[in-house]
Amino acid sequence: MSESFQSSDGLTLRYDRIGAGPLLVCHPGGPGFSSRYFAGDLGGLDAFFTLVLLDPRGTGESERPSNPGAYSTDDYVADVEALRVALEVDQLSLLGHSHGGVVAAAYAAEHPTRVRRLVLANSLARLHPEEMERLKATHADEPWYEDAQQALEQELAGEFETEEELRQLAVREFAFYFADYDEAARAFLDEHVAAELPNTDALKWFNQRLEAGEFDLRPVLPRIQAPTLVVTGEADFICGPACASDLAEGIAGAEKLVVDDCGHFTYFEQPERWREAVRRFAA
Repeated sequence: MSESFQSSDGLTLRYDRIGAGPLLVCHPGGPGFSSRYFAGDLGGLDAFFTLVLLDPRGTGESERPSNPGAYSTDDYVADVEALRVALEVDQLSLLGHSHGGVVAAAYAAEHPTRVRRLVLANSLARLHPEEMERLKATHADEPWYEDAQQALEQELAGEFETEEELRQLAVREFAFYFADYDEAARAFLDEHVAAELPNTDALKWFNQRLEAGEFDLRPVLPRIQAPTLVVTGEADFICGPACASDLAEGIAGAEKLVVDDCGHFTYFEQPERWREAVRRFAA
C-alpha cells in the first residue's frame, strides 16, 4: 500500500509498505531512481520483514524539489528522519542499496541511537577506480562492451539533458552492473529500470561531487553504533569488494559478505544467499 509523509522542506514523499514481520526501511540508489528497481519484494525479503520501500525525493511518486541542488546527502538524511517520525518508531532497521547505502550510513552516523540494524548493500564510502577498471575489463570480449563504456563515460560526464536521454544511457551502461549480462539480466533492466525516467538533477549533483573529489564517507563511519552488515558482489564493478572493505573497516564490528558470481544487484542475481544473510542479520 502506498503512503506518504512530509519532508522537513515541505515535500510530499511516498513509500510502499509490503510484507509481514519486523519493519525494514529500504532506500534505493542512483541517485535519481525510485524503489521500482527493487522489483517489488527486494529478492523475497517481504517473507521476513514489513518492507518500507521509499521513493526518494524527486523519484517515483515523491515530489520533486524546485531547487535542482536540493539533493545533498544532508537532504536525503533529513528525509529518512522525517520518515522515522512519520512511522512513529524510536528506531529503524535500515537497508540502503548503492547510493541508498550512502544515505543509510550517513543517517546512522548523524542519528546513531535511531538505528537498530544497518544493512549496506552494494554501496560505497568512496570510489575505487582501479577496481572499477579491473572488473570492467573482465567483460572486454563482450559484444556490448564498447557501447556500455561509451554510455558510462557520457553519464559520468553529465552529457545528458533530458530524463529520456539519461534513461537510455543507464540501460546501455548497466550491462557492466551484472556478473553475467544474460537474458534474465536484460529482462530485469527492461522491467525495472527502463520503465521509469530517472531524476537528472539528483544524479548530476552527485556526479559533480565525485568529479570535484568531494565525496568520501570514511570520516563519519566511526560514529555509527548500529550493528552493520555490508554486502556486495565479487563482480560489482562500481561498489565491489574494495568498497565493502572501506565500509566494514570503518564501522566498528561490521560484518562483511562478498557474494560469488554476483554484480551490483545481489538481491536479483543471488536471491537465496541475499535473503538468508539479511534475514539472519536483521530479523
